[in-house]
Amino acid sequence: MKKRPQFLRVAGKGRKVATPGMVVQILPDDKAAETRVGFTVTKKVGNSVIRNRTRRRLREALRLVAREDGLPSGDFVLIGRDRTRGRDFSLLKDDLRQALRKGLDSNYRENPGRGRERAK
Repeated sequence: MKKRPQFLRVAGKGRKVATPGMVVQILPDDKAAETRVGFTVTKKVGNSVIRNRTRRRLREALRLVAREDGLPSGDFVLIGRDRTRGRDFSLLKDDLRQALRKGLDSNYRENPGRGRERAK
């Protein structure tokens, strides 16, 4: 994904799962012919070199997880955090697997303490 409206659509309609290494926004779509993925890292993380390195780590983690476990069709946005950069790569892949498992689970409650349920 490249365009801002695509990212906003996933943020507005999808589920958000936060892990220590990243935030993943998921909008599953069984009818979609392809899986679309977007990556974003805010300026709070660091300068452009650090942000690009963080984005490359996310991209590689997703590539390896998708090759090992597969990805369902839909839209995914991976948001890099400050801890993404220094996190052990195997833990980063585990964070991604955990986020995908939670986000694709229809019984997952996004904010259990607030009584707000996104799963329908």
